[in-house]
Amino acid sequence: MTGVPHRAKLKALDPVWRKEDRAEHIYRVAAEIMCRKGYEATSMNDIGDAVGLTKAGVYHYIRGKEYLLFEIMSYAMDMVDLDVVGPAREVADAEQRLRLILERHARRILEVGGAVTVLLDEMWALKPTHRRIIQSRKRAYFDLIRGTLQRLAAEGKLRDVSPTVATFGLLGILNWISRWYRRDGKVTPQTALRDLVSLGMNSVLRDGVKAPRRLPVVPAR
Repeated sequence: MTGVPHRAKLKALDPVWRKEDRAEHIYRVAAEIMCRKGYEATSMNDIGDAVGLTKAGVYHYIRGKEYLLFEIMSYAMDMVDLDVVGPAREVADAEQRLRLILERHARRILEVGGAVTVLLDEMWALKPTHRRIIQSRKRAYFDLIRGTLQRLAAEGKLRDVSPTVATFGLLGILNWISRWYRRDGKVTPQTALRDLVSLGMNSVLRDGVKAPRRLPVVPAR
């Protein structure tokens, strides 16, 4: 698997952490390990070592590796619902809604990292019941974007493209960020965010449609 740089072993978790916080921390660390080593090659011992817990300690928070993968995916969709879907549903204008979706989704990956996003590709490893749940949540997000593009088409603002194909294309742009972006690279997060939003909007809007607000570029420190 690619897209996640190597990271040093994490310090043991403070025992005063709430169970919810500790579980979230395990999700993030486990996602990075699985992206680096692959789902099948990652053991519960690997995860326990990285978060400073014994294997038995990990099982206090996680029922097993398949369940952990399901929880990581559920956590990813929770963040999408909270950071992107919820705010987007409050925006009536289709063009502004699309820009908000692109901006907020891209910003989260740039700021938090994309290991959790990468693992959404590991659907094959889930039990059928878990797979159906994640597929349903992914489909709801897909339908939100496609519905937004269909509205743009009805308003004469969408290029002569299928809203379904365009939705897959936009999601491809967003999901691929975690494969190439590096925090220690030459591209600043501000530049990446600005250009990704511009690329996404201009790829689906007709020529002559008012361009989205450009985000300011903040010089790298």
